[in-house]
Amino acid sequence: MGPATVGRMELRVFTEPQQGATYDELLRVAKAAEDLGYGAFFRSDHYLAMSGDGLPGPTDAWITLAGLARDTSTIRLGTLVTSATFRYPGPLAISVAQVDAMSGGRVELGLGAGWFAEEHAAYGIPFPSVGERFDRFEEALAVVTGLWKTPVGETFTFDGQHYPITDSPALPKPAQSIPPVVIGGMGKKRTPELAARYADEFNLPFASTDAAQTQFDRVRAACTSAGRDPESMIFSNALVLCCGTTEADIARRANVLGREVDELRANGAAGSPAEIVDKIGTYAELGSSRIYLQTMDLSDIDQLELVASEVMPQL
Repeated sequence: MGPATVGRMELRVFTEPQQGATYDELLRVAKAAEDLGYGAFFRSDHYLAMSGDGLPGPTDAWITLAGLARDTSTIRLGTLVTSATFRYPGPLAISVAQVDAMSGGRVELGLGAGWFAEEHAAYGIPFPSVGERFDRFEEALAVVTGLWKTPVGETFTFDGQHYPITDSPALPKPAQSIPPVVIGGMGKKRTPELAARYADEFNLPFASTDAAQTQFDRVRAACTSAGRDPESMIFSNALVLCCGTTEADIARRANVLGREVDELRANGAAGSPAEIVDKIGTYAELGSSRIYLQTMDLSDIDQLELVASEVMPQL
């Protein structure tokens, strides 16, 4: 794992297509993000809307990223985060390696234990207890990274309780030697331990600076305990985006989100460009070097242009 980026704050675009999106809508946002200089286009990995009617329906994360791998050229692509309950880790390693090759080495794998019970019920996906989900998550991390790390010509065997692997040729290989792995969340013990062992980046979505400080410190301690330099970890945050140059613009965008302006200002990247620069600065002070801007209105390219012109240069 390479050294963490220090100093400069990178902005990434993060979308939630389970709320209802087409591939073409996502492509438009991804191409805008690429043209505007954002560091990456990420998407959630969910199959059920969390509010609203969800029309026209969800899109599959890795099928979307495969398309974007061919329809974009420079922007990095990833999931925040893929649910370990959705896919067997062996086939997931193949899918991610293939999309990485299709993109010329621009893919990052965010992986988590899974949490949204209703989407599992809605699409017939088994949803075990939280303990078993973490056990499966841990094995999935071992399998996916183990397959990628196995030298060509050698085989990979893993004595897993849930995902035993026997003499796998461990093919195909990604274009990157190992695509970066992103792990996140507020779990107090296993999450930091797994991050220390497997993650290139630790992400906290929608956390206050106090909560982020506490969890980042847990991850740093877990790195030290595991014999890893905490400075080798990239820390990042995700914040909902609601930016405008006037109070009317901010209120209009908050209304689209179904949120109150004051609440967004407290909890998100919301307000004027100057306010958002200040808010991002509070996370930078904790050691965060990437902010994923949760972009809910996929039609609002103007907002991404405003952030690129007014916020990005000040970071």
